[in-house]
Amino acid sequence: MRAAHLPRTRYLLADKAYDADHWRARLLRHNIQPVIPNKVNRKQPHPFDRERYKDRNTIERMFGRLKDFRRIATRYDKNAVNFMAAICLAALICYWI
Repeated sequence: MRAAHLPRTRYLLADKAYDADHWRARLLRHNIQPVIPNKVNRKQPHPFDRERYKDRNTIERMFGRLKDFRRIATRYDKNAVNFMAAICLAALICYWI
């Protein structure tokens, strides 16, 4: 079975814990734009997209809802294909309209 190709990552939304120069430099080397707020003690603040950072809350809530499913929270499925199928099924149930 052939693995599916994911789209190229353009942005990394992370919290202040990832505010380090070496981490930002690595992301930029891979052409990934860091969207990381600055720590309060940073001497030279980096600009970041505040509007894009607001999307992080949506992502966090989505993971929180998926973790309501014990099978996903405890990672019962060790096979990546089965785990992805469980995530898709849980997402379908969570976001059923």
